[in-house]
Amino acid sequence: MLVCCNRDFRPCVTGFPGFRLSPSLPMATASPPLQSRVGFLLNLTVGENMDLLKGKKALVTGSSRGIGFEIAKAFLANGAEVWGMCTHESKNKALLEQTASENGTAFHEFYADAGNADVLTAAVKEVLAASGGFDVLVNNAGITRDGLSFRMKKEDWDSVLAVNLTSAFLVCQIVSNDMIHKKSGSIINMSSIVGLHGNGGQVNYSASKGGLIAFSKSLAKEVGGRGVRVNCIAPGFIETDMTSVLKEEYRKAMEATIPLKRAGKAEEVANAALFLASDLSVYVTGQVIGVDGGMGC
Repeated sequence: MLVCCNRDFRPCVTGFPGFRLSPSLPMATASPPLQSRVGFLLNLTVGENMDLLKGKKALVTGSSRGIGFEIAKAFLANGAEVWGMCTHESKNKALLEQTASENGTAFHEFYADAGNADVLTAAVKEVLAASGGFDVLVNNAGITRDGLSFRMKKEDWDSVLAVNLTSAFLVCQIVSNDMIHKKSGSIINMSSIVGLHGNGGQVNYSASKGGLIAFSKSLAKEVGGRGVRVNCIAPGFIETDMTSVLKEEYRKAMEATIPLKRAGKAEEVANAALFLASDLSVYVTGQVIGVDGGMGC
């Protein structure tokens, strides 16, 4: 990595958390005229734990498995205290508690049905009060009820919209109000590549994810002046429980259409969420970050 230096040739790297100078690399001894004109090639390595979220509190919905689990885990590994919402006790609860303990923080799991507005709002208000407020919110809860539009039952339309879109609105309404008063916060809403491009057999899911993008961009304009950022992540074909049921020939056909020629990993989506949650993205809002291997090109 080529890093520019200040006028007295001291490397300007203090603003990069988690990076350190290699002790094996000697400092340059160039003459002052040369020092004033050139940068310095530094051997920088990433620390195992960058503590990008140290001291922050985060709420992650749909944290029991897949992308939500990996996001909760990444946040804990980087020092955040995390509240994870599931419909019932998750099999990964102990693992997240262990990750929290190893990183000097805490994981709290609570339960609510994202499709039940009354239950959801009561639960979120309770944990908001108990936590003292959140610095980061990730709306990740989501379901699918696929089918061709002319055969789709209204309840399948309603349930997908309720969980994927309305729940995000309700949680944002509660949490963003607190963030506004504190003049700080990052909201991350989990959309999808089909929210941008659509997909046959998923009119309900596509509508919910497309709506989430429009909602997020509008909310970003409402709360930006109070120091609150709102962004979306749009994953592509990611290896999760949802995609594990697909037939092998369909998986191979999908991977063939991806420029990077493979499915993505949940932890790769979590890395994008970590960036958006951290201070590395303080000037990023109203954006849709694609984690899709190039599918959206």
